[in-house]
Amino acid sequence: MSLEKKLKNDWLESQIFQILNENTGAKMNYKQLSSRLGFYNKDERKTINLILNSMVNNKKIIEQPLGSFYVEKKTGKTEGVIEINKRGAGFLILENENDIHISPSLTYPALSGDTVLVEIIKTGRKTKPEGKVLKVIKRKKELFSGIVQVSNGFGFFVPDDASLNTDFFIPKNKLKGAKNNDRAVAKLINWPQTSNNPYVEIVKILGKSGENNAEINAILYEYGLKTDFPESVIAESQNINETITETEIKKRNDFRNKLTFTIDPEDAKDFDDAISFVKLNDKIFEIGIHIADVSHFVTENSELDKEALSRATSVYLVDRVVPMLPENLSNNICSLRPDVDRLCFSAVFELDIKGKIHKEWFGKTVIHSNKRFSYEEAQNNIEKNEGLYAQELIILNKIAKNLKNERLRQGAISFETEEIKFLLDKNAKPVKVLKKVRKDAHKLIEEFMLLANKRVATTVNKNYKPYTIPYRLHEPPIPSKMQEFADVASRFGYKINTTNEDEYIKSINEMIEATDGTKFSGILQPLAIKSMEKAFYTSQKTGHFGLGFDYYAHFTSPIRRYPDLLTHRYFILMIEQKFPIHQENIEQTCNWCSKREQLAVDAERTSVKFKQTEYLSNYIGDEFEGIISGITSWGIFVELVENKCEGMVRIKDMKDDIYEFYEKGKFVMGRRKKIKYSIGDNVSIKVKKTNITKRTIDFELVF
Repeated sequence: MSLEKKLKNDWLESQIFQILNENTGAKMNYKQLSSRLGFYNKDERKTINLILNSMVNNKKIIEQPLGSFYVEKKTGKTEGVIEINKRGAGFLILENENDIHISPSLTYPALSGDTVLVEIIKTGRKTKPEGKVLKVIKRKKELFSGIVQVSNGFGFFVPDDASLNTDFFIPKNKLKGAKNNDRAVAKLINWPQTSNNPYVEIVKILGKSGENNAEINAILYEYGLKTDFPESVIAESQNINETITETEIKKRNDFRNKLTFTIDPEDAKDFDDAISFVKLNDKIFEIGIHIADVSHFVTENSELDKEALSRATSVYLVDRVVPMLPENLSNNICSLRPDVDRLCFSAVFELDIKGKIHKEWFGKTVIHSNKRFSYEEAQNNIEKNEGLYAQELIILNKIAKNLKNERLRQGAISFETEEIKFLLDKNAKPVKVLKKVRKDAHKLIEEFMLLANKRVATTVNKNYKPYTIPYRLHEPPIPSKMQEFADVASRFGYKINTTNEDEYIKSINEMIEATDGTKFSGILQPLAIKSMEKAFYTSQKTGHFGLGFDYYAHFTSPIRRYPDLLTHRYFILMIEQKFPIHQENIEQTCNWCSKREQLAVDAERTSVKFKQTEYLSNYIGDEFEGIISGITSWGIFVELVENKCEGMVRIKDMKDDIYEFYEKGKFVMGRRKKIKYSIGDNVSIKVKKTNITKRTIDFELVF
C-alpha cells in the first residue's frame, strides 16, 4: 500500500469512527456512511466497506448480522490512567475508544497519571462520555520533589511535577524541620474529602532551593530515579573476587597478546568496550569488539541483579553519573582499563577494507588493553597520521566509513544532531557552554558497536528461535507525522517525499546533506526526529527503521544498560546450547526497561535545562542572536546561536502589536503591522528573567 493511500485510509477510518461515535448506539450501513462522507460511486463505497471490515476485525466498531455498524455505548465502570489538565478537568485515556471526560469536581481523589476506576455517568450522541472517579487503584508515584513554603507554623508543598494541578498541604507536625524555600521530598499520606489539597509529610530535606546538589537530587526524585545503593548490594559487590583464575582463562578465547585499546570520552571511568586489531593478510583484518563480561559477575537473581533491573540504566546528568551498578563493578572490576586482564564477551569479525564480513565468532574471552585513548587523542593520530597505533586507527576508520556508507545505502537515516556540554567550576556552576563535536574517532567506535549489535541480533533470530533476546525495535513513523514534517520542511524550501518509507528516508537524507552547516540544520533535524517513533525494547519483533537494520539489539553496554546484560546472559546459553532457556518474563522486563530508559532521558534533559537556566541567570539584560525553534499559542521558542540555550518569548509580552497564533502555518502575526514570526527566523533577544527552581528562561524581542 502506498503511503498516500495509507494516509487516506487512516483519515477515512478516523472520520467513520467520529460519525458513529457522535451517534453512539445508532446503527449505519456502509451506504449510509458513504453518503455522510460524500462518497457515491461504486469504487469509493467498496473502499469504505473494506475499511469497515478492518475496523470490525480490530474491534474498534461492532457489526450487526445485516451489515449495520455501530460503536458500543459505554456504560458501567472502567479502569484506566487519568490525565488532569491545568483547569482541573480529567480525561480517562482509553485505547481505541473515546476518552471519558471527568469534570473537576469529580476527579477526587486522583492525581494526574494515577490508575483509577471510573463510573460512566452520562453518554451523549455528540459529546464524549462523562464519568466520575470512584477510587484510585494505583498512584503514579508516592514520593514527590518540590519546594516547601512555610507560613504560620504549617506549610504548603509545591511539587516539581508539571502534570500536577494542585499544591500539597503539610500539617505542622509533618514538616520534620523543613524551612521556607527548602527543596525536599514529600510523601503522600492522605487526602481528606473536606480538603482541596492532598496531605503530605516531608521525608527528606535536599537543601536550599537553587543549590546545585539540592536541584540535581530533586530532578532524580522527580523522575523516580534511585541515588544510593542498598547496603546488601554494596556488600555483595565488595565480596566479588576479581581474581581471574587459570581455570577461567582456559574456558575462554585468549586475546591478551593481540593489540587492544579503548576509545572513550576524556572523563570516562566505565570502559565497557574495547577494540582488538590484527592484520591477517593484505586484504583481511581480524577486528574484535570486546564487551565487559558483566554477566560473569552479576548472576541471575543476585542482589546486584535485582538492583540493576530495578534501575535498568545508568543516568547521565550534567554534573554526575548515577550508575546502574555500584562503582566497584562499573569503574573497576568490569571496566576495561589498560594494563590489566579483563573478562569479556566478544564479537570477532574478519573484515576486508570495505567492511564485508568473511567470518565471525561470538564467545567469552580474556583481554589485556594496551592503551586507553580519549576521543581527542585518537582523532589527532588519525588526522596527523602519526602517534601510537596511528596506522591501525586509520584502517579501522576506513572500514567504519565503509560500514556507514553501506548502512545509508541500505536505508539508514544519517542524523547528526548538535549537542552541548557545560564547563563547570568547582561548585558545579556553569561558566561556559560548549558545542559537542563528533569527529571520526567517535563515529569509528559507533560503527563497530552497531555492527556487533546487529550481528548478535541477526544470529539469535536466524539460529536460535523460538528463544529470543531484548531486541531494540524502531518502527516506521506514523504516516500523519511524516506528512506533518513534510509540510514544515516545505516551508523552508525542502521537498520531503512521503510516497513510501524508502522515499521518505531518501528525501530526509538529502535534506540533511543540503542543510549541513546552515542554520536550518539545527531546526529541521530535531523536527524530523520528532516525526519518528521512539525506539523501545521487545522480545517479540525485530527491525530498526532509523538504522535500516532488519535485526538489532543492544549488546555493547552491559555496565550501563540492563537489556545488554540480559542479552549476554541469554546469548551465551544459546551458544553453549544450554537448553531449555527460561524466558517467561522477558517481555515484561523489556517493557520495564523501556519505561526506565525514558525516565532517565527526561531526567538528563531536565538537568541540561537546569544548567542552561543557571548559566543565563548571569546574563539578565544581555542581548543575543537566536533562531526561532518552535511556536505555540502562548509563545515563541528561541534557540541562541552562541550556546544553544533555549528560552521563550511570551506572546503576552510582545507589546508592539496584538499577535495571533496560526495553527496551520505554525506562525504568529500582528493584527495591525502584519509582522510575522515563523520557525527558522533570525531574531535578536534580550534575556528578560530566569527561574532556576522552575527551570524556565524568558526572553524578550529586541527590535
